[in-house]
Amino acid sequence: MPLGAEGFTVIDLPEVAPDILPSYDDCPVDDYMGNGTRFKRFSQYKLTPAEDENWSFKRLPHRDYTTYKKFNSVGGGIRRVYEPIEVDFTPLISEGIRELGLDRSEPWQINVHQNRTRAEGGRPGPLTPEGVHHDGHEFVMIAILNKVNVAGGTTRLWKPGADAPFWSGTLEAGQAVLLDDRGLAHDVTDVLSADGGPGHRDIVIIAFSRWAEKWYGEEHDAAALEEQDA
Repeated sequence: MPLGAEGFTVIDLPEVAPDILPSYDDCPVDDYMGNGTRFKRFSQYKLTPAEDENWSFKRLPHRDYTTYKKFNSVGGGIRRVYEPIEVDFTPLISEGIRELGLDRSEPWQINVHQNRTRAEGGRPGPLTPEGVHHDGHEFVMIAILNKVNVAGGTTRLWKPGADAPFWSGTLEAGQAVLLDDRGLAHDVTDVLSADGGPGHRDIVIIAFSRWAEKWYGEEHDAAALEEQDA
């Protein structure tokens, strides 16, 4: 397993391009998660091994986001309509790929979630309203790019059946956690205002699945929606 015996690692991120952080100001509100405190864009890519240990990123035609209710009790089993991401996160994603040692014997698919969570006095920003959960993918990368006047947001990792997390940490801007999503569950505590005024936390989440597992397209969407209808 690329992540070692514990199934996770925390890494330092490379500096992002100048257009990345300002792009969070234009993320539309997420109508499905966060009760008005989350703002989001979403895109999907196919990863294909290329020369010199590199990867080719192909942005896939934009689709509604669907996932299974067994993985997300709040936002699963429905179509979630998001605007596509407008900036290039692939250099940052490539850093995660290197750290994961992603299997180069086959192509992969990634879901890329650009999220801003806002908080102010008396109104926290819930980060995982679905509670302790798996996302359903093979690996997940959660990268913190900016934090402005916020507290909270502690990431917690859980082993199967555990009553308490075996690891917790509050990631700072410029850090990411990579985790074995099948071996570990995770949640994140609410974002809070640091001084009672407005604040926000900007992240990008990358979920890695093997292309053969079909996490993209009509077949995947139908299966996720049928689970809700059952």
